[in-house]
Amino acid sequence: MTAATADVLRVLIEDDDRGIWGLLVIKRTGRPAGSVYPILERLEGAGWVSSTWETATERRGPRRRLYELSPDGRAAAAGVLRAEAATLTRPHDLGEVAAGAGA
Repeated sequence: MTAATADVLRVLIEDDDRGIWGLLVIKRTGRPAGSVYPILERLEGAGWVSSTWETATERRGPRRRLYELSPDGRAAAAGVLRAEAATLTRPHDLGEVAAGAGA
């Protein structure tokens, strides 16, 4: 799992109750479109995300594609983000750090 994928999953979980369009995912993650859209496509292919085209007509401009976590995707994403958080907060073994410092 890449950091970029974790960022996309985090944004999708935050907007769990409604779909979110790709450009907003890009803005919230700070990742480029060239990485976000392929991630969304892979997540959709894996069944973690579903997408639909916006049906609202009161907004001007082109329709937006809305992305939403599937129930399985929501559970998997929560697990991935928990594991990532545990990795980031795990204390390092000071013996290994000290041994590596002299090398």
